[in-house]
Formats: sequence, structure tokens, C-alpha cells
Amino acid sequence: MITSPIEAHAIATADKWHRYLDDMQRFTADPVPLEIQGLLVRVAGLVLEAAGVRVPVGSVCEVRQPGQPPVLAEVVGFNGDRAYLMPTGDVHGLASGARVVPKQAPVVPMRLGAQQHPWRRSEDRTLHLPVGDGLLGRVVDSTGHPIDRKGPIEQVHNEPLIRRPINAMDRDPVRRPLDTGVRAINAMLTVGRGQRIGLFAGTGVGKSVLLGMMARYTEADVIVVGLIGERGREVKEFIEDILGEEGLRRSVVVAAPADAPPLTRMQGANYATAIAEHFRDRGAHVLLLMDSLTRYAMAQREIALAIGEPPATKGYPPSCFAKLPQLVERSGNGLAGGGSITAFYTVLSEGDDQQDPIADAARGSLDGQIVLSRELAEAGHYPAIDVEKSISRVMSNVSEPQHIEAARRFRQLHSRYTKARDLIQLGAYAPGHDAELDSAVRLQPAMVGMLQQDMNERASLASSVHQLRMAIQG
Repeated sequence: MITSPIEAHAIATADKWHRYLDDMQRFTADPVPLEIQGLLVRVAGLVLEAAGVRVPVGSVCEVRQPGQPPVLAEVVGFNGDRAYLMPTGDVHGLASGARVVPKQAPVVPMRLGAQQHPWRRSEDRTLHLPVGDGLLGRVVDSTGHPIDRKGPIEQVHNEPLIRRPINAMDRDPVRRPLDTGVRAINAMLTVGRGQRIGLFAGTGVGKSVLLGMMARYTEADVIVVGLIGERGREVKEFIEDILGEEGLRRSVVVAAPADAPPLTRMQGANYATAIAEHFRDRGAHVLLLMDSLTRYAMAQREIALAIGEPPATKGYPPSCFAKLPQLVERSGNGLAGGGSITAFYTVLSEGDDQQDPIADAARGSLDGQIVLSRELAEAGHYPAIDVEKSISRVMSNVSEPQHIEAARRFRQLHSRYTKARDLIQLGAYAPGHDAELDSAVRLQPAMVGMLQQDMNERASLASSVHQLRMAIQG
């Protein structure tokens, strides 16, 4: 078809404009919004108050002061047009009028229609931290920065700190036993793969040594250790003296010591859980050791009280008791046929009070408890596990009937001897009057020997069950 020069020029011009409009539509399909900056108007204790910042709770902001490095802070609440932020670093040097800038949302590939737009920005402004195989054998802080002086971390990528929980109906049930390498736990408190269990203890009764034994001897692909709110001196001692090179080789240690801000301590617990979730989603069986859950709750108490939440039970605001199950429910088994997270959370009992509100709330959220006794520790009985007060709620699902019956018989004999201990020590016990007590007294040395174990000794699950049967048979 022959067209005139005028028609040909019109067609070329129209094609040019169509291509131009297509290009404009492609580049403006996801416009990057202007950043809204606010001003710091108040610093009261632990809380920063900013005006003009309208971002969701959980978003991360930078507080910028001329001549000072920026301070990262997380939005923890708001009141009208005022946002409450909790810093993750030192606020020394900040002054009124400092700029509060929401941190840039991460760039992620997103699909729009039939086209791929790799430059689109996610609406998620929450914290994203590094996870991956490069973390194995490393010690990091709650932001993912290495503190072990071994150089930068490679083979990692950023993922959200907080994830959506797995649907309860999609989780794989706890059906397989887990060998922890600790005889008293294997024999009397058998742990299932994917179980969440609490380690209840006061100070100085050997909980760190017990955690180190499980880190070295437990049958797990990856071990994630969260040292939350502990003394800074204990971090290096736990890694070098208790965990050791063998345990560190397959471990990731997240350290948020006691002198860190409360938000940093909470972030450390969430980061350790996020690392465990990453490896679980890849099919690995993960052991998560968190010391301690009580320090996590105390950090939340500091934040909640600072932003004006009223205290409830023994000074703990209601949000503390809501945060605990949110954290522990993230661990456990994944989808059917996938990986798992078996978690041990230490719970500090103030003054060895088992009715402490955090201890009571933890018992209701976990799948069992291992109680360490100060009386046993003072008598040189290690690990100082009080088998009468301890329980594993999944033992009946993962153990053989003969094993369960032997453990039940052990408890009967142990309880019978404990009740008559005062009479025995006073010399009022005379054999021949109570056959059950006679058996308990005769078997007591073998039973105590079964429960004791050196920290450098590993006891497999099979050998633990065998020694349990030998102890009750005499």
C-alpha cells in the first residue's frame, strides 16, 4: 500500500509517541515515594519522641545529628502525630531538632502483570538481617555484624527479622526422639525433634554447662545459640570453655549482652530465631539454645514501661506475656517432611521461685520443663536436674512403651526414697517393714549414678535407656 509522505510522517510520529508512552509507563509503574522526614522533639529515658514521622509500628528509622553518626531506632508506638522510637545504640550527643528519617525500604523483585520490575520497592520497612551458610562458626551481634574478629561474613543474604508463623495444621507433629547426649534427659525426659522446652533454674546451678553439653552432643545439623542479656564476660567463656571448637564449627552464636539497649536484646532473640527458621526452611534439623527467655521478657518490660504501658503482674506489663508465645511459637517443626527447630529456653527463677510470673507464663507456652535444683548443685550432683519437678510433654509420643514404663518405675522409687530421706538420715528406718522403700534404698546409689554425668562425657539415647533399666533392676 502506497502512502503519501504526509501519512508516512504521521505514522512514524504516532509510533514514536507510543514507544515513548510505553517507556514512561514502564518507568513509572512503581514510583518511589518521597521520603518523609520528622524531627526529634523529646528524649525521655529510653524513648525518643519524633514529630512528622508517619510510618507503621516496627519500622526502622535513622536519627541524624550533624557531626554525629546516625542512630538506628525502631518505632514502638505512637500518640496522635507523635511517634515513639526505641534506639538500638547510644543516644549521647542527640539534641532537639535532629532529623528522623525512615530507613529506605529494601529493593525486591516483584511481578506486575506480565512484566518483571526488579526495581520495585517493598512496602516492608521492618528490619532485614543477614542469614545464610556464612554464619556457621561465627559470632555476631543482634544486627548481624561479626564480633569474633574473623573478618567479614560472606555467603549471606538479608531476610525479614519477623516472619509469618506457620499454620498449626501444616506443621509436622513431634514423633521422633532427639538424642541430646545428656543421660538424665534422654532417659527420664526424652525430647522430641521439634519440641520447645524450658530450662528453669536460678543463678549458679550449672545451666550454662548443661547448654554447652547439649550444643556439643545433640544430633542436629545446625545449632543456633542466643546469649540474650547475659554478662559480657560469659559470652567468650561460653564459646571457648563450654561450647568449644567442635560445637562452634556447626553453630551460629548471637550475642546481645546485658549492657545493650533493651530493643537490641529483644532483637537478638528474634534474630537467633530468624536464623534458625532460615535453616529449618532449607530442610535442616536445628537446635536453638536461648539464654535466657527471662532477659527477653525484662527487655520488653523496659520498653513497655518507657512508652507508658501500665504494669500488671509484679511490674510486668501485659505485652510481656503476649510477646513470649509469639517468640516460642516460631520454633518447632516445619512443614511435613521438612526441617525442624528443637528449642531450649532458659528461664531464670528469681530467688529460685518457681511461681515467678515469667516462669509461670513460660510453662504454659512450652512443651515441658527441666528444673535445675540448687540443693542438688550444692551437693555436687551435676547436672542438677530435679527429675521429680521436670517433665517432657511429648515423651509418650516419641518413646517405646518399655522405656516409658522404666522411667515411671524410676520416678516411683526416687520419690519414695526422697520422702523417707529424713527418716533414713535420723536412723529411724528399719528394713523389712516396707518392700517398696527397701527397694528404693537398695537401688539409690545406682539411680543417683545414672543421673550424674561429667560435662566431657557423652551419653547416647540407647545407652541412657540401657542404664535406666539397669538402675531399676539393681
